[in-house]
Amino acid sequence: MLFGVAGVPHSSKGRSTIDGVKAIRELDLDAMEIQFVRGVKMGVKTAKEVGKIAESLNIKLTVHAPYYINLNAVDEKKFEESIKRIIDSCKIGSFFDAKSVVFHAGYYMKSSKEKTYARIKLGIKKVIEFLDENEIKITLRPETTGKPTQFGDLNEVIKLSTEFDNVLPCVDFSHIHARYRIYNSYEEFCSILEKIEGVGKEVIKDMHIHLSGIEYGLKGEKNHLNLRDSDMRYVELLQALIDYNVDGVLICESPNLEEDAILLKKTYYKLK
Repeated sequence: MLFGVAGVPHSSKGRSTIDGVKAIRELDLDAMEIQFVRGVKMGVKTAKEVGKIAESLNIKLTVHAPYYINLNAVDEKKFEESIKRIIDSCKIGSFFDAKSVVFHAGYYMKSSKEKTYARIKLGIKKVIEFLDENEIKITLRPETTGKPTQFGDLNEVIKLSTEFDNVLPCVDFSHIHARYRIYNSYEEFCSILEKIEGVGKEVIKDMHIHLSGIEYGLKGEKNHLNLRDSDMRYVELLQALIDYNVDGVLICESPNLEEDAILLKKTYYKLK
C-alpha cells in the first residue's frame, strides 16, 4: 500500500508540483495526487519534468480531474465540456505517467438513477474511445461521492468498472460514511471490500482509496476534517485493508494533508 496526499504538502518549500513531489520524498511518503480541480492548467513541458522527477524519486502520481464535471448534464455543451475535462486530465497525466485519473462523475438532478447511469456510462465510453484512439493508457476512477444528490454510490462505481476494461473505482471511505452515516466499523469496512473483491481479485490488488476525517449531516458530506477531529475509525479501516491483502494507493485528503498521511502510514505498518 502506497500512502500520499492530495496536492502539494503544506510543508513543501515551494508551491509548484515539482516542489510537492520532492517534499513527498522528504516526508517518506509514496504518492501524490495532482489536483486539476480548478482546471487543467499544466503544460506538456512541465508535465514531462514532473514525470522525470517523480520517477527519479520513486513517487507514484495520480490525478484528480476538475470539479466542474457533470456527465449527466442535460445541456449537450456541458456534457461535451465534462468529457473534455476528463480527457484533458488524462492527456496531461499521461506525460508524467499518472497511474489513474479520479473524477466525480455527475449529479442525478431530475433524472432517475437508471437514466443517470446510462448517460454517465455514455460519457465514459466517449472518453475511453479517445484514449484508445490516441493510445493513452491510464485508468479512469469514478469516485464514490458523499451526498445522495451525487451519482457515485458504491454499487454504481463498481458496476461501471465491470463495463469497461480500464475503469476501476476510487473508493472514498469518508464519502461512503458521510453519505449513509454508517460504514464506520471493521465489519462494515470488510463488507465494502468483500463487495469490491466480488468484481475480481485483481481490483483489490489495484485499489485507489481516498480518506480523511469528515463532517456530515442528514444531507451527507459537509466538509473534510482532520482524522483526530472526526469519528472516522481509520485504525479499523487499515486493519481491514491488511486482512483483505489490499494493494494500491491511499490518498489522504484531510486539511492537514501530510500529518494525517504520515499517521496513516505509521499506523498501517504498526498493525501489519
